[in-house]
Amino acid sequence: MAAYTATIDWTLKPGEDFVAGRYSRGHTVTFDSGITIPASSSPSVVPLPWSVAEAVDPEEMLVAALSNCHMLTFLHKAREAGFVVTAYRDQAEGVMRKTAEGKIAVTRVTMRPEIAFDGRAPDADQLEALHHAAHEDCFIASSVKTEVVVEAPRPTDRPVTAR
Repeated sequence: MAAYTATIDWTLKPGEDFVAGRYSRGHTVTFDSGITIPASSSPSVVPLPWSVAEAVDPEEMLVAALSNCHMLTFLHKAREAGFVVTAYRDQAEGVMRKTAEGKIAVTRVTMRPEIAFDGRAPDADQLEALHHAAHEDCFIASSVKTEVVVEAPRPTDRPVTAR
């Protein structure tokens, strides 16, 4: 179907001590589109100064990929259902815990999308069905074993912007 690439580039800097673990985890990730972003281990995993707080870490990229895929799939499903989405904002959160096997993993990702519609908005059942369909068809959610939860506000819990 398709292939996707990312190039990870890291170099030991002069004066760093690799053997002692005193080296920067800062690196870059270049995607097949040509965009390069600064990346690092999370400061919660590798303490500063050996991680880079201002860079994106792998756990954040996983949460962002899940949220991004859900949004794109939701937009498609909403359009197919005849709704017009004018804004979508999600403050997704991933949680790392120890698994039953004793491994540390991102075990849960919670998405909290806030969505504005133009004109007719879905009722609570329609909104839930759209999120369910988006989750079922999201390529990234289908690719991970992490629990992915969508905590979308009910239509009566949020303002709907109509133009």
